[in-house]
Amino acid sequence: MNHPQAALYYAVYLFPTALETLGDALEPYLRDGPHGRHLMCAEIDAGGQLFEMTIPAHDEKGTPIDVEVMFPTSMVRLVVSMRPELDVGFT
Repeated sequence: MNHPQAALYYAVYLFPTALETLGDALEPYLRDGPHGRHLMCAEIDAGGQLFEMTIPAHDEKGTPIDVEVMFPTSMVRLVVSMRPELDVGFT
């Protein structure tokens, strides 16, 4: 039986000091979950000094947009891949 491949998303958890440092600039993109605040990303690139991610979002009119965010890789505590329809609960 063929099942369509579900798209993967990534829950990116930052160190508490990173959340403090980035502050209000990151606030609109943070989500709350059972294991803490995180960023839900459609794409990530951790191959350099900057951790790059694409976050699906909406503009002020509700139109879907992709937001690219970059910050030092040292700010990342954990990355978990998941299907978008699941909550980050590690079940």
